Amino acid sequence: MSEGYDALRRGAAWLDLSARGRIAARGRDRARLLHNITSNDVKKLTPGAGCYAFLLSPQGRIQADLLLFCFEDRFLLDAEPELREKVQQHIRRYIIADQVELADVTAQTGEIGLEGPAAAAALASLGAPVPGSDYAHLPWGEATVASASLTGQPGFRIFCPAEQTAELIRRLESAGAKAASAEDARLVRIENGKPRYGEDIRETSLPQETQQMHGVSFTKGCYLGQEIVERIRARGHVNRKLTRIELPGNDPARPGSTVEIDGKQAEVTSSIYSPQFGKAIALAYVRE
Repeated sequence: MSEGYDALRRGAAWLDLSARGRIAARGRDRARLLHNITSNDVKKLTPGAGCYAFLLSPQGRIQADLLLFCFEDRFLLDAEPELREKVQQHIRRYIIADQVELADVTAQTGEIGLEGPAAAAALASLGAPVPGSDYAHLPWGEATVASASLTGQPGFRIFCPAEQTAELIRRLESAGAKAASAEDARLVRIENGKPRYGEDIRETSLPQETQQMHGVSFTKGCYLGQEIVERIRARGHVNRKLTRIELPGNDPARPGSTVEIDGKQAEVTSSIYSPQFGKAIALAYVRE
């Protein structure tokens, strides 16, 4: 078991997330536009708040997922590295008469994850703010600390000017945080049943299939793809659901393979051997 994995599970670990896409949305119509093309209630966000949301096609299929953080003068959109261009293209397609400017700020900014049961204590020991509710964020000098987890562990995200990244990592390490690799993070993420877009959530997925319904508001009114999401809710079910499953034995299942769980067919999206549970774990679309 690596030191990084152990820190994510039992202490505090830092993750270099600077490759993720970061896009600033400015302009007087930014809240209205983002509200109309995402699945969550963006208009109700106030500075210091945030949310998780999907960008859907008109057919209700998930084109991307992202975190939205509301500031006084902008929204910061945070997405998987491979969604950086796609998110901007999707939003620009719907900027018609709106006064909205998008700026890709990925290169100018750094992003560090701090996750694990001791993450909050590590932040507090540095005099950093510790946001309480999910996706809430607070200033820390020129940086911003947000409550958001990549792995499903207690966790935070630190956004900062790019040139401050190394110094902030040094400070986190002085507070006891250990470096965790992308592979460490993936192990813990799958153990915790937390899906990732591109691996578990796909372009063909419907929101209800992913079981990530904290990304959907059912009270916000019209938005792109809403008709399909509402139709599924009225029907009461989908034919398959993305579920964390435990496999017999120690061997992970191949992505795309089919296994049987409690008499139901399940298509595996990602699978690992879990040091925590001593068995193979998978995320899979289980037929209802």
